[in-house]
This record gives sequence, C-alpha cells and structure tokens, in this order.
Amino acid sequence: MTVTTQEIEAPQETGTPLELFNPFLPGFDENPYEHYRTLRDTHPVQEHPMGFWFVSRHADVATLLRDARLSVADSNLGAGPMRDQYEKLIANAPVKLVTLLDSDPPDHTRLRSLVGKVFTPRSIAALEPMVTELVDESLDRIADAGSVNLIDALAFPLPFAVISTMLGMPDIADPKRLLELTETLVIALEPVADPDVMTAIVDAEVELSGMMREVIAWKRNNPADDLLTALIQADHNGDFLSNDELVAQILLLFIAGHHTTVNLIGNGVAALLRHPDQLALLRSNPDLIGNAVEEFLRYDSPTHQTRRITVTPYQVGGREIPAGAMMIACLGSANRDERMFGPDADVLRIDREQARHHVSFSVGTHHCLGSALARLEGRVAINRLVSRFPKLALSGRVRWNGRINLRGATDIPVSV
Repeated sequence: MTVTTQEIEAPQETGTPLELFNPFLPGFDENPYEHYRTLRDTHPVQEHPMGFWFVSRHADVATLLRDARLSVADSNLGAGPMRDQYEKLIANAPVKLVTLLDSDPPDHTRLRSLVGKVFTPRSIAALEPMVTELVDESLDRIADAGSVNLIDALAFPLPFAVISTMLGMPDIADPKRLLELTETLVIALEPVADPDVMTAIVDAEVELSGMMREVIAWKRNNPADDLLTALIQADHNGDFLSNDELVAQILLLFIAGHHTTVNLIGNGVAALLRHPDQLALLRSNPDLIGNAVEEFLRYDSPTHQTRRITVTPYQVGGREIPAGAMMIACLGSANRDERMFGPDADVLRIDREQARHHVSFSVGTHHCLGSALARLEGRVAINRLVSRFPKLALSGRVRWNGRINLRGATDIPVSV
C-alpha cells in the first residue's frame, strides 16, 4: 500500500476540504503530531481513499480496541484495496503462520492461554538481573567511547540480546543472519506495495521459519531452563503449541518485540534529552522511572498504528462503518489527545498522573503480552543510563527512521 502525496487528494465536503491522513506531508517524519491534532479536531473518523478508515481520538481508539466484536483476521476483509493486498500477500507466501496479532477467538484464546503461561509477571521480573547485566556491559562500552549513537550502542542491541538469551537460542542459529532476516521481515508491519520488497519479505519469512524449526527440534532434544523450552512444554488441558505456532510466536518476539523496545528506549531518551527539566527531575527522584516509562510510551509511542476489521456494520465517533472494512486505530494520535490528557498533552511530564492511560500496548483482548518485558527493559536501560552519566547530552541531530507505524529514531548522537 505505497502511495504518494499526489495520490492523496482530499475530496470536498460541502465546500470544505477534508483533511486526510497523509504521512507524506512535509515534516511528518520529524513530527507527525501536528498532523494528528488536525485530524482529531476536524475529521477524527474518516474514510480514506486508499480503502481504510482512520480513527484518531483516544476515546474512539480505546473503544474499538476493547470491542470483542471486531476482528484482527485479514480474511474478514470485504472487497476493496485492502482485500486485494491481502490476497496478493497470501498468494505469494508459502509459509502460513498465525500469531496472537492476527487471530480471533477461539484460536486467539487458545494461543494466549498457552503463551501466557510463560509470560507471567514472575517470569518477567526474574529477568531483571540479566537485563541489568546486559545494560551495564553496554554502558561500559559507551563510557570507553565517550560519544556514540545511542541506538547502535544500547537501544538496538539490548532487546535482541535479551530475547535471544531468554529464549536460550542455541549456537546452530547464526545471530547475525537472524538479525538480518528479522530486519527484513519487520518491513511487513509497514505499508508495502513494491513487488521486490514483498518478495524479500516472503523469502526472509521462509528462511527464518526453516531456521526456527531447526532450533525447535534441537531444543526438544536439549531442554533447558529457558523460555523456548517453556513454550514447547506449555500445556493447557493436554493441548500444546504446534511447531508452526511455536515458529510464529518466536518470530513475533524477534520482530515486534524487538523493535517496539528499541523505539521505547530510543524515543524515551531523545525526549528526556530534549526536556532537561524532566531529565533533572528523574535524576533527583529516580523512583519516578516507572511512571516515566509510561509517559515515554504515551509521548512518543513505539507503535503508531494497529488495525481492526468490522464483521458487521459498526458505529464509532458518530460514523457507521460497513462490514468488512479495515479500521486503522492511530495509537500515536490517541496518546496525544487533549481530551484525555489535558491541554498539555504535547508536553513531556514524567510525573503525569494519567500517563498509564496510553494505548501503546493496545487494551482489551489483544493487550500486548510482551508489554511487561518492554517496560522492564526500558526502565532498567534508561534509569541506569541517566544515573551513570551525569553529563549525558545530545551531540548532534536526532534522525528518524521514516516509518509510519514503528516510528523511531535511527540516530541519537550523545556524549557522556
């Protein structure tokens, strides 16, 4: 679904131009939030000419995310551009993997009950010493270097190392190749229409699936005290995850779980360094770190969009959306909605009382199972970074990755 600015021409409503969601506007990459505000104030629920409905206010987004009547399965799409893209994608994909992100009950209920046996609060909390050790190793290298790109030095390698370690990835999985392939596959979470890119994504999924099947087979013969063994052995009334289901959940961890945490750490640190009063507040009151992470998640969301599909006509924000329609819930916009967070919603405040009302990890049935792990990594990494380096400061321009959904920084030059 790659489009250009010229293709997005606003239709007229009673002589007034309709403001459409348009990620190709000048400056959107640096700051999409001005555009989001305009959408919330003018046309918060809009039918887009590219074939989807765009929802931008917090109340509407939270409502549809919680509504169990809505689907996440693309097979429920009605005729139109979204259905055409889905059919083209599945026609070219020899591997059919289903994750928690794209399954409805009862399949989703079954998967979540099995995977949820592993992602318990106790099991995630037990990872803190390992996360702390990995963070401190990165901070030692940063101290030696003096100035670094924080994404390369900390935000990017940390979650990949955490996921690999907690899964107990064996030596038969080449970490460099695994990282290369997941970097290709993550593009699938963005609008894509280029045939060559789609082919590369499919090829990466095929190779990754084969790699993970080898890992799972090895782990079945060599069980250990790790997450992958726990997933293999997860039992719900005699039911276990199949090999395909195991592959899908592991890939979801490496793709969505990795990049959301990269963005949480990177976007959070960038926001702190651009708001020295908030950095000083955190240093003077480190107990604020838990709420600070919630505010980072709200202020500059690691994920800007998620989707729901109507199976019957659906009312939201005063509009009726027909059955079979794709709805894009704009998490990034909802998290800056003044109607929920007050007139200073565009201001970073790490002591904000309503910070936890953000929707960055979704809400309801599809609330992210990995949210506790991302919060843990963000809390440990950011807190230890700012306490270790009292002279931490930006040493250049923050640059962004140009993505519409998984929007994050690619360059955060800092000196310590």
